[in-house]
Amino acid sequence: MSDRPTAVVFDLGNVLIRWDPHPAVAAAVGSDEATRFLGAEDFDFLAWNHLQDSGGRWPEAEAGVARTHPHWHPHAVGYRAHFDLSLLGPIEDNVAVLRDLARAGVPLFALTNWSSELFPRALARYDFLGLFADIVVSGDEGVAKPDPAVFDLLRARVGRPLTECVFVDDSAANVAAAAAAGMDAIRFTSDEPLRPLLRERGLPV
Repeated sequence: MSDRPTAVVFDLGNVLIRWDPHPAVAAAVGSDEATRFLGAEDFDFLAWNHLQDSGGRWPEAEAGVARTHPHWHPHAVGYRAHFDLSLLGPIEDNVAVLRDLARAGVPLFALTNWSSELFPRALARYDFLGLFADIVVSGDEGVAKPDPAVFDLLRARVGRPLTECVFVDDSAANVAAAAAAGMDAIRFTSDEPLRPLLRERGLPV
């Protein structure tokens, strides 16, 4: 890797935008039912959601729940119907870092696991997404993190070796996959601010 990174690649959900499916589901079926659904032993919401992040279509996915888990169908449909409630707002400290990087002229990219049908809602809501030179949306590409293939796509889109890029994500699995692809990968958690970690790498924040 070069002494100083030439670009930064951000994940979006729970790095720049707080995401929690519970309020969306609760708007349809109530808070207690939403909690039961998201913690159910017979249905893995996150794995199901990942299928749509990987290019699946919501109508077909919801119809599948009606067939296999009819007792959870209203809950599943409620998530998409009230999706905007799952976006809890920007993570302000990290958005400030993003804006500072943009002002300093650092090339910025995003790699997000997000369904192609729902991502436009975030684009319409958060102006700072316009700071990115490019956003790789997994649902558009049909492949999602941590699949190594998505990092091959990213390499082509950023137009530089991934070894020159810092990657920020909240998922340990995604960070490990990014590191395996050659990136300087940072796992963001609420326990450690992002700005010092980027400053240590010579970035102007």
